[in-house]
Amino acid sequence: MIVIAVYNSKGGVGKTAATVNLGYLAARHGYRTLVWDLDPQGAATFYFRVKHRLKGGPKALTSQRNRIGDRIRGTDHELLDVLPSDLELRNVDLAFDAAKHRTGRLRRVVDELRREGYDLVFVDCPPSSSLLAENIFAAADVLAVPVVPTTLSVRTLHQLDDALAGLDPPRPRVLVFFSMVDGRKNLHAELMASLRAERGDVADAFIPSATEVELMGMTRAPVAMTAPGSVAALAYEQLWGELERRGYTEPTP
Repeated sequence: MIVIAVYNSKGGVGKTAATVNLGYLAARHGYRTLVWDLDPQGAATFYFRVKHRLKGGPKALTSQRNRIGDRIRGTDHELLDVLPSDLELRNVDLAFDAAKHRTGRLRRVVDELRREGYDLVFVDCPPSSSLLAENIFAAADVLAVPVVPTTLSVRTLHQLDDALAGLDPPRPRVLVFFSMVDGRKNLHAELMASLRAERGDVADAFIPSATEVELMGMTRAPVAMTAPGSVAALAYEQLWGELERRGYTEPTP
C-alpha cells in the first residue's frame, strides 16, 4: 500500500481538488483506493457525498482502542472509499501532543489501513506546519505538493524542503506540481520554467485555473465525471499518469 499525501502548508492551492480527482482516477484505473480527509473543513468528504463526521473525532486517530476500519465509508464510485473528516479534527494537534508517540500516530492508522487491503491512500491535508504535518511526513510514502506559480507559494516549497531535510530517513518522496496556472500571466510561465530548471521533482503535468474545478462544489463530483473532455480533466489524467510513470504508485524496491 502506498500513501500519497497531497500537502502544502499554504491554503488555497488546490489540494482538495487534486486529492478528489486523483483518488477517483486511481480507482478508475483499478486500484482499491481510499481518500483520507484530514482537513477539518471536510471538503473532500463533501465532494464524495459522505457525512462530515468521524466517529470518535481525533481520538479515533490516537487511541489504539479505536478500530479505524469501522469509520471508513463507501462512495458512489467502485473501488473508492472515504475516511471522513470531522470539525473536531481542528483539535488534532492537542490529541497528538498528549499521545505517547507524538509523531507516530498517523503511522499507526496507516498500519491499520494496510490490513484493510487498500492499494493507494490519498490524504487531503489541511494547511499546517504543526505536529500534524510531522505526523503526515512520518506516515506518507509520497508528498504530492501543489504549488501555485507565485512567489509566496514557491516560498512554502522551500520551507518544506528545509522541514524534510531535518527528518531522519526514510523520508517521503516528493512530486511537485503546478496548480491554478493562468497561461495569460508571464509570472506564472517564468516561475514554472525557473523551478523546473532547478529541481528534478517537478511534474511536467500541471493543473490550470479552470471553471470546471471551481464547479466541483456544486456538482460534488470529480471533473473527469462532470466534464470529461475539459482541459482540467485532461490535466488531472496527465498528472495521474505521471505519478504512475515515475513509480510513485508502487512500493520502492
